[in-house]
Amino acid sequence: MLKGVDTIKLTKRQEEILQIVKDNGPITGKQIAERLFLTRAALRPDLAILTMAGNIEARPRVGYFYNEEREMMRQAEKFIKQKVANYKAHPIVVDISTSVYDAIVQLFLEDVGTLYAVDENGYLAGVISRKDLLRSAISNKSLEKLPVSVIMTRMPNIVMIKPENTLYDAAKLMIINHIDSLPVVKEADQDAKSFFVIGRITKTTITKAYLEIIE
Repeated sequence: MLKGVDTIKLTKRQEEILQIVKDNGPITGKQIAERLFLTRAALRPDLAILTMAGNIEARPRVGYFYNEEREMMRQAEKFIKQKVANYKAHPIVVDISTSVYDAIVQLFLEDVGTLYAVDENGYLAGVISRKDLLRSAISNKSLEKLPVSVIMTRMPNIVMIKPENTLYDAAKLMIINHIDSLPVVKEADQDAKSFFVIGRITKTTITKAYLEIIE
């Protein structure tokens, strides 16, 4: 039903009715008509359209209610359609030869939870999480000599996403794979399956995007 509802453009009067019901519901048709200085007969077609569209609900002997569930579904649909390209943040990238010590410093300086390691061609080679660095710090004493290439998650085991994918796709990938962020990539060499890192999407990014859409 949502798809059909979204194609209905409300008139100015219908928008006014919807706001009245939202602010004052439950409210009777008579009370709505009085607020708009209309007769109930003049108001009846608009109420019928709003009810059939699912914007409001009518209950006998009670009045009209604003459909909160439909509004939540509408907002959720807006969120689902948002593209990763519009919300991706700048990726924090290090060379695969970077030491674990320097990677830890970089992690705290940039205040991020994940670093992306690239090879000599600038292609994505690995992902280094906060957990990877913490595990190394606990078990190793020579962090200055240990390269991140030893501890990182390597291709082809990296879970990533493309800018044309949606925030819903990103959220689903993170939940399924139990990770906190995704590198946003574009193909560098399709045959060799190489990628450039052009951004990052995190759980925090998705939460902020959702709040922005709702507000």
